[in-house]
Amino acid sequence: MSRSEHKYLAMFFDEESNDVQKQTNSTGCIEEAYSTILKELGEDVERDGLLKTPLRAAKAMQFLTKGYKENVQDILNDAILMKTTMRWCWSETLKSFPFVNITWCLSLERIVEIFSRRLQVQERLTSQIAEAIIEALEPAGVAVVIEAAHMCMVMRGVQKINANTITSVMLGKFHDDPKLRTEVLSFTKK
Repeated sequence: MSRSEHKYLAMFFDEESNDVQKQTNSTGCIEEAYSTILKELGEDVERDGLLKTPLRAAKAMQFLTKGYKENVQDILNDAILMKTTMRWCWSETLKSFPFVNITWCLSLERIVEIFSRRLQVQERLTSQIAEAIIEALEPAGVAVVIEAAHMCMVMRGVQKINANTITSVMLGKFHDDPKLRTEVLSFTKK
């Protein structure tokens, strides 16, 4: 398990986790909303085991959607590594787990993370990543291909574990040159 996966799990299961403790104290309305949701589901939020759940859920939501408070320009000077990331599905507010492929000479995980940590649809996420790279780096072209398993499709809807969705955006030379476009798409085939 990777270091970031450990931190993610610790946030949900260890109420003393450093990541949770670093969250701001502005969770009041979100905490109240989670409490209301649990009550509407028939739970007693005063029972042992659920007393701190609304607060923990509120802090987790703030952490998982921190992309609203970040921007691309602030992270361009950071060391960046590419990896699989999560994003929130706009339509269902459930997680999806995309495998993001960016064809560029740099790894740009942080740009992906900023837009992934907002309520999104995959098509919009793909476009925002491509446009941010074009704006920030002014390359001759960029290709972004995202393949994602959406929890709204896995847990409800079609309820298929292997129901992945693929989106792509090609800008600049990748848009104009069919050979380059085909080459990029061939990398993403399993």
